[in-house]
Amino acid sequence: MPRQKNAKITGGAKAADEQPFRDQLRMMQRAFIASPVRNVIAWLAIGIGVLIVATAFGQILLNRWYKPFYDTLERRDLSAFLLQLIVFAEIAGGLLILNVLQTWLNQWIRIKLREGLTLDLINEWMKPARAFRLANAGAIGINPDQRIHEDARHLADLTAGLSIGLFQSGVLLASFVGVLWSLSAGFIFHIADYDINIPGYMVWAAFLYAGTAATLSWFVGRPLVRLNGEHYAREAVLRFSLMRVNEHIEAVSLSAGESNEKRRLQRDLSSVLEISHNLMLALTRLTWVTSGYGWVTVIAPIVIAAPVYFAGDLSFGGLMMAVGAFNQVHVSLRWFVDNIDTIADWRATLLRVAAFRSAILMTDERHESDKRIEFTKADNRLTIDDLEIALPSGCIKLKEPHVEIRPGDRVLVTGAPDVEKAPFFRSIAGLWPWGDGRISLPEGDDIAFVPRTPYFPPGTLDEVLSYPRHSGSFPKTELSAVLSRVGLDKLSHRLDQDMRTKLKLNETELRLLAIARLGLHKPRWVIIDEALDTLETGAYHTVLTFLEQQLGNAAVVNIGRTEPGNRYFTRVLQLQSDPAGRSLRLLQPKSLRAHDPQMG
Repeated sequence: MPRQKNAKITGGAKAADEQPFRDQLRMMQRAFIASPVRNVIAWLAIGIGVLIVATAFGQILLNRWYKPFYDTLERRDLSAFLLQLIVFAEIAGGLLILNVLQTWLNQWIRIKLREGLTLDLINEWMKPARAFRLANAGAIGINPDQRIHEDARHLADLTAGLSIGLFQSGVLLASFVGVLWSLSAGFIFHIADYDINIPGYMVWAAFLYAGTAATLSWFVGRPLVRLNGEHYAREAVLRFSLMRVNEHIEAVSLSAGESNEKRRLQRDLSSVLEISHNLMLALTRLTWVTSGYGWVTVIAPIVIAAPVYFAGDLSFGGLMMAVGAFNQVHVSLRWFVDNIDTIADWRATLLRVAAFRSAILMTDERHESDKRIEFTKADNRLTIDDLEIALPSGCIKLKEPHVEIRPGDRVLVTGAPDVEKAPFFRSIAGLWPWGDGRISLPEGDDIAFVPRTPYFPPGTLDEVLSYPRHSGSFPKTELSAVLSRVGLDKLSHRLDQDMRTKLKLNETELRLLAIARLGLHKPRWVIIDEALDTLETGAYHTVLTFLEQQLGNAAVVNIGRTEPGNRYFTRVLQLQSDPAGRSLRLLQPKSLRAHDPQMG
């Protein structure tokens, strides 16, 4: 691929909200199909389908019961009335059992749908280096935890509810259209001297009535899709702001910044309240339509069948049977009307989850199509040639065009205070591939990367020191020894205690603990990202002594500031910025471009 200077590096894939709706559906379908619980979901869906069909059959029996029951009332036949009550109890009892079973399977399939979707998102998110690339991809990478936790749960619930409701409405429609057609086949309208027979009169009336309601509901409720999406986005901004303030509350309090942060939170809250107000108005307008049709439906079937009843061509029981069948058909047809706000919510949630999953996959495509740094393997050395690292603000590069580092070398990588140093560390680790030049890593050698903020998994001190190996990989005497060598003697007898809840280590102790871990794993190459810069002089020299004694044959590359009088590092490499160099455009799907960049 030819290299072009001063060119923006961009991604080639489309975000989910820039794809057709059918592509979003296909993406989520692939997610469910790829999940390990797809067979369970399929069997649950079949079970629910069988129950829905059985329930529809019971509803037909109940509808047939209306005629003899109301006819007994019209005749004032007490014995026949009591018999019909027994028949009703049998039908209602069967329907009750079916309803309970359907509710049970309904909740179960919601759980399994969430399990399948969440596992798929976690699996895609946790593939090597993907989560990091996504976190640095722009607005779409903020708060992935909410997408995976809350949005996936909400989408699974809505998908299950709408799918089951739609299928149930379809089955009821297919079941009762025939019943209603046969009931209204003999409807004859007597107008003056004319007799007008309209086959299936009440079927056509039901379709016309429900179609009018659906059309008007969609016209009024369509803005809810956009408003729901906007609402979720702004809620995420507020949630992120609250989380940010809570995480930095000490610094906020020390700088007396409460008033400033309060204004920011109030601004984000006002944004949420504004969209909530717009959503309230849209839902109110939709309620005029849905509730209006709901009240009209109370008398609509009776009014429609009234001409035939008053003409004497239909008994009271036949009228109530026709009304019951009409209501079943109408309920099936007005499923869309009743669920327009839920459908809008589902569309908005689908967009968020599909956009997130699309962005996860896009990071790989972008990584392959946009990367310019060439990564190769070298024999027992680390070499860097003509390296330029693309950033949103320009690029950084090494002053030296060619660098070669061998085992035992002590290298300090530094630069002016305004030069970003972390991207250099990420590029060496292969996490940041965007830019130009070549990085050759030693083949087959262990490389330890020590980030600015070290990561420690939940567990005991023994487990933390052994990570990524299992607990027990090292003798306790060896664990205690390395702790003592970095000045953490007080921890040498607390290896079985939980680090997070019992030890309560400060920032310096945590960084020393990360260095102690190196003494156990003995890597031949150590790359440190500014983890030593905040150490006090005593701790700093303790670390350098530890590295000299425990990892004397290893190459140590420390990215950080220059320490006056330091004799440990024998080479110094200079990083410099180039604002006119190639830059990197962050991923920002269309649905997020109008919002705050710190959104989820």
